[in-house]
Amino acid sequence: MIPYDFGAIERALPYLGEGMLFTLKLTAFAFVGGLVIGILLAVIRHIRVPVLDRIVWTYVTVMRSIPLIMVLFWFFFLVPLVLRKFSPEGLSVSVSPQLTAFVTYTLFEAAYFCEIIRSGLLSVPRGQYEGAKALGLSTWHAYSLVIVPQALKAVVPIMVTQAIILFQDTSLVYVLSLTDFVGAASKIAQRDGKLVEFYTFAAVVYFIVCSAFAELADYLRQRRQAKSDVRAPTPIAVTAAS
Repeated sequence: MIPYDFGAIERALPYLGEGMLFTLKLTAFAFVGGLVIGILLAVIRHIRVPVLDRIVWTYVTVMRSIPLIMVLFWFFFLVPLVLRKFSPEGLSVSVSPQLTAFVTYTLFEAAYFCEIIRSGLLSVPRGQYEGAKALGLSTWHAYSLVIVPQALKAVVPIMVTQAIILFQDTSLVYVLSLTDFVGAASKIAQRDGKLVEFYTFAAVVYFIVCSAFAELADYLRQRRQAKSDVRAPTPIAVTAAS
């Protein structure tokens, strides 16, 4: 057995911290941006806006049917070609790896959040829509003030689970030569010849973070289930008269 060198990890903590900071920034940006766009797409599909509904369906289907790494490659290599075609005199236009990562992850997550939010919209009782209309609320105000908040509460555990997947998927930015937490651990491991130490440390960190969020998702799911049980009407036992 090779002795485990804890000192190597301790010396590399500043660099690993920079990688983790990038991972957290990308996760937070893609989560918030994807959620906002996903809500808009879900409402369009739920209302069944003519033409737009089919466009959104196509977008969601395509994004959910191809690997994220392929979307990263497409954006990084194809977008500059498209921009050059429409730029004056065919000037060369480049897209930075950072912009590619943040935009691609946001658009990719939006497709998944669209379906998550749409399932939440379908769970809202029909009476809520009718009540909002009876109060004279427009479609925009009905969804923004009444329907969407209830839909979000219904799917919070699923959104936390999706955040875990997003956090794990950030490691794919290595294809763009960006340094996330896993990338930082990998570079130092290969430089110092400490593969076991750094890959084990990265795995432990991911396990702790993802397990904590998984517990949070379970807690939120159980809490919602408990509230549903409390609100459910208590069945009344009827005994036949002898």
